[in-house]
Amino acid sequence: MKFINSRVLAIASLMLFGTLWGCKDEPKKENTPPPEPEVTKAKNVPMFDADSAYNFVARQVSFGPRIPGSAAQKQCAEWMGAKLKQFCDTVYTQNVHVTGGDGKSLPCINLIGVINPKATKRILFLTHWDSRPWADQDTKDKDKPILAADDGGSGVAVLIEVARQAKLNNLPQSIGIDILLEDVEDYGRSEWGEETYCLGTQYWARHPHVPGYKADFGILLDMVGGRGAAFPMEGFSTRFASDIQQKVWKAAGNAGFSSFFPYAAAPDITDDHIAVNKIAGIKTIDIISLTPDPEKPFAAHWHTHADAMDIIDKGTLKAIGQTLLEVIYEQVPASANPV
Repeated sequence: MKFINSRVLAIASLMLFGTLWGCKDEPKKENTPPPEPEVTKAKNVPMFDADSAYNFVARQVSFGPRIPGSAAQKQCAEWMGAKLKQFCDTVYTQNVHVTGGDGKSLPCINLIGVINPKATKRILFLTHWDSRPWADQDTKDKDKPILAADDGGSGVAVLIEVARQAKLNNLPQSIGIDILLEDVEDYGRSEWGEETYCLGTQYWARHPHVPGYKADFGILLDMVGGRGAAFPMEGFSTRFASDIQQKVWKAAGNAGFSSFFPYAAAPDITDDHIAVNKIAGIKTIDIISLTPDPEKPFAAHWHTHADAMDIIDKGTLKAIGQTLLEVIYEQVPASANPV
């Protein structure tokens, strides 16, 4: 799901987006993004394995569209749960029903993998794993579900690989990681209202896997595996958690992937981070692929049948995954030995 919050906000934000990213003239002073910080790479950061992440995307796609109530939904949930159990200390499953914008009761499976559950310093990573039931942006077969290799599959793959690297490299006990794989995100429609999106995350935000759950901050991944992707600074993230956004963009530069993370303002996007910020009260940003084209802010494969393995790029997966590992290991105290 990617939904620009409102027509007025979208126009204003997109105008700013195009100014900061696409225009060669010097922007107005008040719209000038902050200077890129000095590179200070964290020590002993594991290397993200893009080949492994790519294979994790392919495995999800092999089940077919993961839409609510399908065999693919159950099969993929079982596979993801097994992977989380392999790399995490504890895994929680929320098997519930949520109500779609069309009034249908939809089976929803949220999975939460916990690393170092006793650590008080915690980072929340989240992404949706379901497929959109309709290819509403395509020119044909609009009523058929999509494979969602990027819009869902890529985020899951990156987070499972991050968990694998944390396990392999003995993440210090002082740092806790929670990986939320949320379901029924992409069932909504604009005519039903913004609240019909992100249903699994809305449920988790009201009923977290641990009562009173809190994290230092959260990072949402959305469409993070496409060829030629770039991740400018999404608008709601800037307002909800600008310090976290700056932290992550700095980590991207430290990891050597600043070209994927332009210091450019982007539109307000209604996404899972809204519920985490507003309902769960956790400062959370959205790393989401956006283009500098005000008329077409989302990638060409968005909500189409082209969202398949052909558009998944290992270089993009690497940029995102290595950045997240940089963020994690920057939190490790200097006295700790993370490897």
